[in-house]
Amino acid sequence: MYRAREQLENDRWIADIERGAKQLSLSSATVSRAVDLFLSTVPEDNRSKRACAAASLYAGALITGERRSQSAVADAMDVARLTVQQRWKTLIEDAGLKPPRW
Repeated sequence: MYRAREQLENDRWIADIERGAKQLSLSSATVSRAVDLFLSTVPEDNRSKRACAAASLYAGALITGERRSQSAVADAMDVARLTVQQRWKTLIEDAGLKPPRW
């Protein structure tokens, strides 16, 4: 879990998740899940936060059944598709869930 202070400290990244979700027409449930994933795994290094936010949005969409392509999420979050691909499974596993096996 995360502290309320972490939410305040990471407002910028939460706003990015919300913007990306809006661009992708994702529900508030997906945004909530993505923010929870992000805040539960937020890295210390600011350079990694954008990547973590993008992977959190992708994983949140998978969890809530609003799947979007890695490319679409990457574009909405202004990261490379490979960034999303390399991080989303770990986020899901760190949350105690099993990633899908396609």
